[in-house]
Amino acid sequence: MTDTVSNRTEALRDLLERQFQSYTDQLAELTIHSRQPEQGGHDPDTLRGLMETARQGVADTAQALQRMSEGSYGLCERCGGEIPVARLEILPWARFCVPCQSRQGN
Repeated sequence: MTDTVSNRTEALRDLLERQFQSYTDQLAELTIHSRQPEQGGHDPDTLRGLMETARQGVADTAQALQRMSEGSYGLCERCGGEIPVARLEILPWARFCVPCQSRQGN
């Protein structure tokens, strides 16, 4: 029997929820740093980059959790095929299978 997304949904949901919390905490901390005169020891460009990465992480994980609640999690948004569990374990917010991701140019 192959390992399917439906068999791994709870573990993936837990992973996404932990990542969402981690990105949210990181964004909150960076926001505090951005309001300090010394900006938490970061130069402004680095701080902006870190904040953007954290924001994107929050958005990506929130969208994945939304797809999970809608029942479309693990399905490629381009071809509709199933995204392999191994890919989702590495990149749990993946929206595309590898061939379609390659065609997206990302």
